[in-house]
Amino acid sequence: MENPLSRRRKILVLGANGRLASALARIWSRGHEVASLPRQKCDVSNPDTLRAALQSREFDVLVNGSGATNVDRCESERAEAGRINADAPAIMAECASARGARFIHFSTDYVFDGKTDAPLSESSPAHPCGWYGQTKLEGENRVLARDPRHLVFRVSWVFGPGKPSFIEWLVEKARKEPKVEAVADKFSSPTYTEDVAGWLEPFLEPDAPGGLFHACNSGSCSWRDYGAKALEFAAEAGVPLLATSVGSVTLADMKQFVAARPVHSVLDTAKLAATLGYAPRHWHEALREHIFHLYAPVPPAA
Repeated sequence: MENPLSRRRKILVLGANGRLASALARIWSRGHEVASLPRQKCDVSNPDTLRAALQSREFDVLVNGSGATNVDRCESERAEAGRINADAPAIMAECASARGARFIHFSTDYVFDGKTDAPLSESSPAHPCGWYGQTKLEGENRVLARDPRHLVFRVSWVFGPGKPSFIEWLVEKARKEPKVEAVADKFSSPTYTEDVAGWLEPFLEPDAPGGLFHACNSGSCSWRDYGAKALEFAAEAGVPLLATSVGSVTLADMKQFVAARPVHSVLDTAKLAATLGYAPRHWHEALREHIFHLYAPVPPAA
């Protein structure tokens, strides 16, 4: 695929207050005409409201940044999760196809059961271990069945500017408390929103391939490893920390978790790398950049 793009695209982003969607809207607006619809202005759980919103707008590319992502709530509110994670993406794909537009949808590593420690490719069998993953997998399948031009990107452990993530929570906790802990026996791959925007921009072109892709930074880690690196970079950025290391707990220790989580869901990004012509950078590099932007921003030039 060629990059940069040959022309401006008209893009509509749903769920624009989300961590990933807000980054895409912000970055893509530099070269494209981007309109954003936060959840408050478009209830994706209501089919009639959703169809009306999409039929009243012009777009070349529709991006779904909305979703029911509270894994434990999805277990207790199954009907709601199904409407948002499966039914709504199917309606979005239908409306995009009706106007000849491309649809970009985001899914998750939770479509896997986490029972293998090998990196998982797009062709690896998907067997969710909870209702959240089940609804996301159904959404994937319905989007991809609608139109071969449509795209599904699986992401994991998303971090970036805007809405705080695990990383911000841990650093802020370490600033106030002498002891912090994180799960040491669950593994995946962090995903930096700023990088996702760059990887996905070539897919805005009408002749770009459709289908399923894994989109996360290179490398893998446990939640504990992830947090330890965040504290390391925060200290390097000059953040005063009471806790400088991260203690270990297990998934079994997390009694507040209702839903089962996949233990090992590292995503293989070889297909994305082959399509782009380069591999995603390591999550260490992306995380360090994020931490420094957050806690040690470069002062403006005089």
